Amino acid sequence: MNALKFITCGSVDDGKSTLIGRLLVDTKAVLQDHLAGVQRSGETDLALLTDGLSAEREQGITIDVAYRYFNTEARKFIIGDAPGHEQYTRNMVTAASSADAAVVLVDAIKLDWANPHLQLLPQTRRHSLLVNLLRVPSIVFAINKLDAVADPVLAYQNISNALTLFAKEAGITIAAMVPVSALKGWNVVTTDNNDQPDWCGYTGPSLLSILEDLPVTPAETDVAFSFPVQWVEKFHDSGVTTQGRRVFWGRVATGRIAPGQTVQVFPSGQTAVVSQVLSATREPQSQTAGHSAGIVLDREVDVSRGDWLLAEKSEALVSPEGQRQLSTTIAWMDDEPLVAGRVYWALHGHRWVKAKVQRVVHRLNVNTLAEEEASELPPNAIGHVTLALQEPLVTLPFQQSRVLGALVLVDTATHKTSGAVLVH
Repeated sequence: MNALKFITCGSVDDGKSTLIGRLLVDTKAVLQDHLAGVQRSGETDLALLTDGLSAEREQGITIDVAYRYFNTEARKFIIGDAPGHEQYTRNMVTAASSADAAVVLVDAIKLDWANPHLQLLPQTRRHSLLVNLLRVPSIVFAINKLDAVADPVLAYQNISNALTLFAKEAGITIAAMVPVSALKGWNVVTTDNNDQPDWCGYTGPSLLSILEDLPVTPAETDVAFSFPVQWVEKFHDSGVTTQGRRVFWGRVATGRIAPGQTVQVFPSGQTAVVSQVLSATREPQSQTAGHSAGIVLDREVDVSRGDWLLAEKSEALVSPEGQRQLSTTIAWMDDEPLVAGRVYWALHGHRWVKAKVQRVVHRLNVNTLAEEEASELPPNAIGHVTLALQEPLVTLPFQQSRVLGALVLVDTATHKTSGAVLVH
């Protein structure tokens, strides 16, 4: 099976770093000398296995995304430990944008677990909404620290009911839900649970078993061919006359490409026939979405970094003329609020254009999921925003394509990443 790239997210101190540490230790992915370096008062501090920054270790929090790797007999894994603090939501969004799955941790002891109508923490809701907005294919809820409550069966029942209700209201599909104790390792790698196999009344698989069976993000091969040009390489052999003398390198965003296909260059509109398709190792072969490729055309046309090669107009599902106005959902990550009239750089593929905020249509209330009237988006808010582009872009709705439907807004003065944009 292909490697699964997943992130852990949720509110502050829900045990995300500890859970990853438990996965690494119990799957024997940590060397003994590394374990010896994270001992505190004679016990292993599992969170220190992922919290690598000195500020993280001093404060006991996760600030940046930390990636760790491990494998079982069934598959390989890449884990992203995303921060839970609201001010680091931008880092969590970055990790989620390329993830195949998200494990949302819920801390049972922070909730009124004995109340059948308990309220979830705002950051739990926010992270769940964000991973759903970013089209992370599989969302798993792991209810942590149930070993520390008086009645774990009742707590798991009430919290799982609250999560199910929230997911239904938000349109989130839950791939799985599992009670865990990251500290003790219960239901993480095995369901032995210190001779309590039905702990919390749960008889399903362990979290690791669930992750082993989750699918990876499918390549977008059902969408017409599109290819953002990242690098232009000139052939050293100047005697070639039957084809162009440059190779256009990048990653196939959608569809597939093979010699003989006619492509259209965006934004120039010129067309040419594909003469060769090279793999990352320069072997001639057709390529599909998600794979790197070098494309050689049958003649010289003006193509630069940032341009797109698209399926010929008659075949394309996108408009080769592009769009100058976009209706979007934005997860705002800048410290300065998003207001109408501001101009940002928008990055789409490898193409940069100026984007002006025309209107903030509404802001999403993460507690009620209501769309509220708003004139701005404060830091870490999510809202519906209309953008006007200085130059057209070829886009698709994000629900149809994670590549063509996503942009990043960058502040023109500070060059900070300001927002994650999802096209409607």
